[in-house]
Amino acid sequence: MPLLTIAFPDIDPVAISIGPLAIRWYALAYIAGIVLGWVYARALIKSEKPWGGPAPITTLQLDDFILWVTLGIIIGGRTGYVLFYNPAFFMQHPAAILKLWEGGMSFHGGFLGCVAAVMLFALRNNISILSLGDITTAVAPIGIFLGRIANFIRGELWGRPADASVPWAMVFPDGGPLPRHPSQLYEAGLEGILLFAILAIMIRMGALKRPGLILGSFIAIYALARITSEFFREPDPQLGFLWGGLTMGMLLSVPMIIAGAILIAMASRREAQQQQEKSIQGRP
Repeated sequence: MPLLTIAFPDIDPVAISIGPLAIRWYALAYIAGIVLGWVYARALIKSEKPWGGPAPITTLQLDDFILWVTLGIIIGGRTGYVLFYNPAFFMQHPAAILKLWEGGMSFHGGFLGCVAAVMLFALRNNISILSLGDITTAVAPIGIFLGRIANFIRGELWGRPADASVPWAMVFPDGGPLPRHPSQLYEAGLEGILLFAILAIMIRMGALKRPGLILGSFIAIYALARITSEFFREPDPQLGFLWGGLTMGMLLSVPMIIAGAILIAMASRREAQQQQEKSIQGRP
C-alpha cells in the first residue's frame, strides 16, 4: 500500500442547481465536448490548407450533422452499455435504460452510434463518408477528455489498487479503503490529450488530404490507449476479468485496432495510386 496518497477532491457532482433543476458535471462534459468539437470542426472546414483546396463538407452541412452525431453518441453509448456491460440488470429493470443521469455510457457503443450517424448523413447529403469520418474523429478526443474528467469528478470507473510506487494513488469514496490508480485521469491523458495532439500534428502534415487516414488513426490509437489504460482500471464489478485476465474494454478494442489498420492501409494505397496516376499523366 502506498505510504502517501492524494486526497480525492470532494467535488459536488451537481455543477449548477437552480431550484429543482440540477445540471451535473457529467451532462456538462457532453455538452461542452460537442460544442468545442463543433467549433474546432468548423475551423478545419473553413481552412483550405489542410485539405489542399475546399473542404468536402460545408459549415452548413456540419451544423446539420451536429444533431445526428449527438443522437448517435447518446443512443449508441447507452445501448452499448446496456448490451456490453450490464444486460442482466437492464433486462430486469428496463425502465432504468432511460435514466441517463445515473451514468452508464459505453465509448465503444457511442463510437458505433457515431459511425452510423456519419454513414447515414454522408449518404443522404452525397458527401464523402471517409472525410466526414475524418472530421468527426479529429475532434472526438475533446469530448473523450472532458468525459473522463467527469468520470473522475463522479468518483466512478476508478483504478485498480496501487502499490507503494504510486504516490498519487487515491481512496475513492465508493472504491473501498484501498488507495487506487486514478485511471480516469490516465485515460483523459492518453485518449484525450495525447490522441488529440497526434491527430492535430497529422492534420498539419496534410493527413486530411488522404480520406480515411485520420479516421483510421483515431480508431487504432484510441484502441491502443484504451487497452493500456485498462491495465490500471478496475473492471466493472458485474463483469470482472474475462478470459486470461482481459477486460471487456480490452476485448472491444481489439477489433478497432484491426479496423483502424485497414483504413490506414487503404488511405496510403489510395494516395500511392493517385501519385502513380499523376506521374503517368505527366509523361510525354
